[in-house]
Amino acid sequence: MKSIKGALFLLVVLFAHGVRADEYRFNAGDVIRVSVWREDGLEREEVILPDGSISFPLVGIVVAKSKSAPELEREIAQKLEPFIPGPVVTVELVDARGNIVYVLGEVNNPGAFQISKPTTVMQALSQAGGFTPYAGTGRIKVLREDATGQSVHPFNYKHVAVGEDLESNIQLQAGDVIVVPGGSLF
Repeated sequence: MKSIKGALFLLVVLFAHGVRADEYRFNAGDVIRVSVWREDGLEREEVILPDGSISFPLVGIVVAKSKSAPELEREIAQKLEPFIPGPVVTVELVDARGNIVYVLGEVNNPGAFQISKPTTVMQALSQAGGFTPYAGTGRIKVLREDATGQSVHPFNYKHVAVGEDLESNIQLQAGDVIVVPGGSLF
């Protein structure tokens, strides 16, 4: 019963944020439930591993990261076909733990924020409650890690707020860290 309430709550949150359940893209850390109709032994909850994969019986390792539920259902069904004729696979998002961005430094409410739809730097700063009086708003950095390593994306709030340098207001990805340094006294 608890997991059904959790899944319903998650669907309500996704709907309220304008994200259809079939549009959500899985991330490392998300918890999903995979089941095969009429195959009781083929139902389990899986945490998507840091490399973006899950392991499922008869199928082996499957990459789930960046896929929607329908895409993952099709892939698992295709791989089950040699063992089960016409498998009906269902993939459900149980807990969206993987869509987290972090806002640190001189903001009113620093911390980890779950994002359920495309979110920009400005939107995340708003979720963090805006700046403290000591924020160095012209020297904000977005730290991003991907397969090639870590990159730094400069963000100048003062410019973006007046409509300049809008391309620096990038769409955030899961795991991004926004660092708002203290301001300079001189």
